[in-house]
Order: sequence, then C-alpha cells, then structure tokens
Amino acid sequence: MGRFLQHLDIKITFLLLAIGVFGLGIILTINTTLFFQQLLFFILGIILLVMCSSLDKSLLYFFSPVFYVIGTLFLSLSYLGPNIRGATRWIMIGNTQLQPSELVKPLILLGLSYCMAKYPPRTLKNMFLHVILFLVPFLLIFKQPDLGSSIVYGIMWVAMLIAGGLPIPVFFVSIVSMALALPLFWRVLAPYQQARIITFLTPMSDPSGAGYNALQSMIAVGSGQVFGKGLGLGTQSHLRFLPEYHTDFIFGTLVEELGFTGGAFLLVLYALVLWQVAVPFLRQEIASSFVFIYATGLLFLVLSQIVINAGMNMGIVPITGITLPLVSYGGSSLLSVMSSFGIFIALKRTSSGADRVAIDLVA
Repeated sequence: MGRFLQHLDIKITFLLLAIGVFGLGIILTINTTLFFQQLLFFILGIILLVMCSSLDKSLLYFFSPVFYVIGTLFLSLSYLGPNIRGATRWIMIGNTQLQPSELVKPLILLGLSYCMAKYPPRTLKNMFLHVILFLVPFLLIFKQPDLGSSIVYGIMWVAMLIAGGLPIPVFFVSIVSMALALPLFWRVLAPYQQARIITFLTPMSDPSGAGYNALQSMIAVGSGQVFGKGLGLGTQSHLRFLPEYHTDFIFGTLVEELGFTGGAFLLVLYALVLWQVAVPFLRQEIASSFVFIYATGLLFLVLSQIVINAGMNMGIVPITGITLPLVSYGGSSLLSVMSSFGIFIALKRTSSGADRVAIDLVA
C-alpha cells in the first residue's frame, strides 16, 4: 500500500477529501440511507484516486486512444438501460444505477488530450478531426437527452482546443458563428429544455409549474442568510419543497442549513483544489503539451459543473441536471472526479526531464 500512497499529491488529496466529507455531512442530515450509500462510493473513490495516481504516465499516453474508444462504447450502453422520466442516461448493475456520461469523463479527457497534443488544432484538417472526435460522445450524451452534461463536455472541449493551440481569431469567429446559430439550436431542444430556459428568463410566469424548482431553490438559498438555519433544520429540503434536494439542488440545501458562510467555505475549497491543478503550469514546472491539455480540460470540466450547479441554485443560470462535484449524491460523479484527479496526479509527475522524454518518445 505504501508504494501506491507515495505517488499521492498531499494537497490535492486533502482538499478532495475535505470536499467529500463536507458533502457527506450534508447528505447525512438529509437521509441516513443515502449517506451510507454515498460513503461506500466515497471509499471506492479514494481507492480509485490512489490507484490512478500510481499509473505509469507513458502508458496513460500510449493507451489514450483506446480509452477514448472504450469511453464512447460505454456511452452507447446507456441506450440499453431503463427509460427514467423520458431519458436513457443510466445503466443498471444489480441494484446499482450508474451514469455512463459521468464515468467516461476521464477516458474522454485522455483521448481528446492525446489527439490535440499529437495533432494540434492549428490547421483545418486537424480541426475537422477534433470536431468529429468531439461530436461522437457529445451527440451520444445530447440524445439521451442530457443537456447539462452536453454543455459541460462542450466547455471542456473548447478550453482544451485553446490550450492545444487553437488560434484566438478562429476561436472568436467560432463564438460569433455559434451565436448566429442559436435559433437553430433552439429548434433541436426538447420541449422541457426550452421550458427551462423560458422559466429562467421569467420564473414568476409559472410559479407552481415550470418555475417551481427555480423559485424553491432561490427561497432555500435566501432563507439561509449568513449562518444558516443549522444542520438538519432546513425546511425547504426536509419538508420536500425543494426538488432533487440531494443531487441537482444540494447547494440550495447546503446554503439553507449553513448560510452564506457554509456556501462560501465550500467554494473556497473548490478554488483551492482547482488552483492546485493550475499552479504547476503557472510556475512552468511542466512542459508536456499532453499534460497541459488534460489539466486544462479537467480544470474547466470541474469549474463548469460548480458554476452551473451553484448558479442554477441561485437563479442566475438556467436549470440543468448538473451535480455538484463530490458533494451531490451520486456514485458515478464521485468516482469520475476522483479518478480524473488521480490521473492528473500521475501525469503531473512529468515535471522531470526524463518523464518528458519518455512521452516524447512514445509520441
């Protein structure tokens, strides 16, 4: 066991554990059954973190294309799973419900990072390749339908393209093109997705229907004030006014019970762990483009989930089905985040010249 632990990054590991324990504490005040289920996944996540951090960096690079293929195939399995509330996002393994779009994130991250490092997105030919590689998992997720995860994958991919060398003028032209294509995008959205956006713009237009979730969440956040009502004393969550109080709207539950102070403390923990991802490159300790692109993808993958989840709980972004990393109830998300950070810790060891040469030789 000592051989595995010696590879861990102490700061990242401590911060991940602190956020996870924070989430467990909130879930414990909601439902003890959910707590023990989440605790089991949290322990499995720690094991994954330790195992992934000890992986060989050159092997991770070499097998990244294989991981991408495995990830897209696993995404396809969700269409064989049960249809829950009009969506096919999950597969069942015994009594356990898993979400492929969460579990494959580190695999897709590795695959896209490999391709962008080997074929930088600076030419039209390479960009065409990157668009195809992105659209395969993106469309598989979007058609489930899962708009929230699709948006997160999109933000991650754009950030990785820029890190991989996408010319800035091309980026801005793409942004303008996407803005002009918004009317077409609106037409491909499902009716409930359109309703969520309309409700975001005018939440009081249907307070007991489409606007109910957003209003209840804003009430929960506002009622927490500075120090909250106390653990287990949140009325919006415990009296079930707040829907999905343990998953999508757990930030509302947290702020209602712990107030602005508790919410700010959690966001500081997130900021600290994301800073640990960014700081090696700001200090120019790592020169590998593959590792740089992976780290950029991981940073924006986690950051986008935090911003969207907290934002929709406060009523400043439209409601989408996005979990709060390591805090929301859900084993798939927890395992995905832990393994993604474990892989980052393994790749970060490329800071030595010998490690950079090893990856260059594989490339």
